[in-house]
Amino acid sequence: MRPRPSTGPHLDRQIRRDQLDAVRASVQQALPINMLLGLASFLVALNSGYGAVGGLWFAASMAVNLLRLGLCRAPCAGLAMPPDELTISGEAAARSIDRHLRLACLVALLSGSVWAFLPVLSDGYTTAQTLFYLTITCGITAGAVTHGIAYARIPICFITPPLLSATVCLIAVGGFDRDCLAAAVLLYLAALIRSTIATERGFRETSRLKNEATALAEARKAAHASASALAEEMRQRATHDGLTGLLNRAGFVQRAEERLAAGEALCLMLLDLDGFKSVNDVYGHTTGDRVLAEVARRLRTALPAGCDAARLGGDEFALAYDTARVVESPAALADRLIRTVAEPFESFDTGRLGMSIGICPHPADSLTHLLSCADEALYAAKHSGRNHFRLFDEGLRVRLEMRRDCERDLSLALTEGELEVWFQPIFGQDGRSVTNLEALVRWHHPVHGWVPPGDLIAAAAMAGLTESLLRFILEQVCGMVCALRDRGRHDLSVAMNVSPREMAQVAVDEIVLGRLRLLGLPATALEIEITEETALDIEAVQGKLLALSRAGIRMALDDFGTGYSSLASVRQLRADRVKIDRSLVTGLTEAEDKRGLVQAVLGLGRALGLEVVAEGVETADDLATLQAMGCPFMQGYHLARPQPAGDVLRFLDARPPASIPERFQLRGA
Repeated sequence: MRPRPSTGPHLDRQIRRDQLDAVRASVQQALPINMLLGLASFLVALNSGYGAVGGLWFAASMAVNLLRLGLCRAPCAGLAMPPDELTISGEAAARSIDRHLRLACLVALLSGSVWAFLPVLSDGYTTAQTLFYLTITCGITAGAVTHGIAYARIPICFITPPLLSATVCLIAVGGFDRDCLAAAVLLYLAALIRSTIATERGFRETSRLKNEATALAEARKAAHASASALAEEMRQRATHDGLTGLLNRAGFVQRAEERLAAGEALCLMLLDLDGFKSVNDVYGHTTGDRVLAEVARRLRTALPAGCDAARLGGDEFALAYDTARVVESPAALADRLIRTVAEPFESFDTGRLGMSIGICPHPADSLTHLLSCADEALYAAKHSGRNHFRLFDEGLRVRLEMRRDCERDLSLALTEGELEVWFQPIFGQDGRSVTNLEALVRWHHPVHGWVPPGDLIAAAAMAGLTESLLRFILEQVCGMVCALRDRGRHDLSVAMNVSPREMAQVAVDEIVLGRLRLLGLPATALEIEITEETALDIEAVQGKLLALSRAGIRMALDDFGTGYSSLASVRQLRADRVKIDRSLVTGLTEAEDKRGLVQAVLGLGRALGLEVVAEGVETADDLATLQAMGCPFMQGYHLARPQPAGDVLRFLDARPPASIPERFQLRGA
């Protein structure tokens, strides 16, 4: 506890404590002299024939001196308590100090009263020993004042009785010289009283300065300790996560940089919870916070010694440790952590939560490199499904380099026109007539060759070029629509893919509708394909999709059947068609379970009035099976590959247009 400033009554308590402490010390120093002078007086009395009276007097003097010595050594709560506690809460202790001072005055008065009977040993200062006893009286009173500088009342109580006794005796004897000596004794008494009062005042001032300096030093010490504690608390808050107690991102980066600088061979793991969004949505954020805290607790319990754990934000965690100090392999540790987190939680049903882990087990020159490698491994682990881990390997290294190069070079590629949009036809049930086209972006990187569309879209998002890429594709699609209409192919629409990132980050509806209005193209000439992943957060994209749908743009739900969408999302997004994912179509003829799933989707389309397109038709057998099942629309390499704009236009010129009944047979048009 921080001490109060020593002012007012609090400072007075400390001064009185110092006074009592000094009184005890001075009395114990003066008592031996008092006893020796008393012994000398007794011996003189014994030698002069006053042995009996002298013996009684000396016995009384010794008894009082022993009483004073015992009082000096008696325990006192005020002296036992530290000065700062006396200042804060020492009312009772202060009273004990005052009580001891009063008792000291009382026994000093008693001792002085014994010395006041010293004239008895010389018949009232009339014998030859008078000079001796007066000298003894003068010396012992002067000594009392000399030793009693701390508290004036004690020496005053001691010196007053013997000096007044001497004065009375001298006046009683009479005579001019005796009267003058009596007056001198009184003057001497007054001088001693004045001196002891002055010395007490000086002692109190010295004590005040000392205690104020001590209090100031203690206050500065307490302030320094408080500032240090506050700095430590701020450092803790700056480097640790308030919810889980783990390091936060800043603290983790700082700690990892220190370990790298120390030459440790760090293994870095990035951990991401699977299904945590569902926990928040279903059970609320309070439960979500409890789950995060419990996950952190489990990680701390399961981690090897010397491993730094952090919560980077949301449901993302990170681990770093020196591989030279941990016997367990990174793969074994990751597997154990996944099993630890997968254990049942009390807050919700078992199996709802899992964890994916990306591992960079190889030492690196910088933390940035380690994080990039671990992040790439985490991306691959999550792509494999729940409760998987992936070690960064050569394949991921090549992919990471390609992604970095793509992010770096994409802006120039857009500016220089290196990107292309190819078009793949979609066929009717007969497998010959083209019903519409799908636009597919293509980029042949000078180092890495053809870049997959998913990696291209991810690179655009990381480089901040999502909107630029969308506008480029839209421009090429509108150009194809214009070319088709110039050839009289008003029956064909063109579909363009919109990724979840584009849908969330860009005003897709405003961009698309604005461009169509500027070119004077009908909304029915364009179709938007969205992946099922977009449908995960319907509220985030529903407004944009509804604006496009109301304008007349047809909506298609791509990759249908891979696990994200539901009947509710199909209705909420007002989808006009669904596209069966190629994983369910390829090898359809040999896989009975796939045929069952495809038949279910076809039945769903008929029930809800949705067009159904089968993607990934790779063989004549799969085509025949789909035709036998009554699939109305198909797309795949067996029918036609994606082609540049000029090639696909020539391809269409050689093909008959789709009949109106076939084109809209499921829409009732």
